[in-house]
Amino acid sequence: MLKRRPQLLWLLVPYVVFLGALPLVNRVRPLVLGLPFLFVWLLGATLVTPLAVWMAWRGDHK
Repeated sequence: MLKRRPQLLWLLVPYVVFLGALPLVNRVRPLVLGLPFLFVWLLGATLVTPLAVWMAWRGDHK
């Protein structure tokens, strides 16, 4: 199925950003805008998730 619909790989982006990279970013320092790095990372991942789902939908919709 993935050979016919490679755009569904966009749905792996949230998984990799939230869980795959978590051991690498699990630290308090450096501070970004006065916030711990982990908090900023999770906020960015939350903002990237709808974009990845939209990209998968847009590719699958065509």
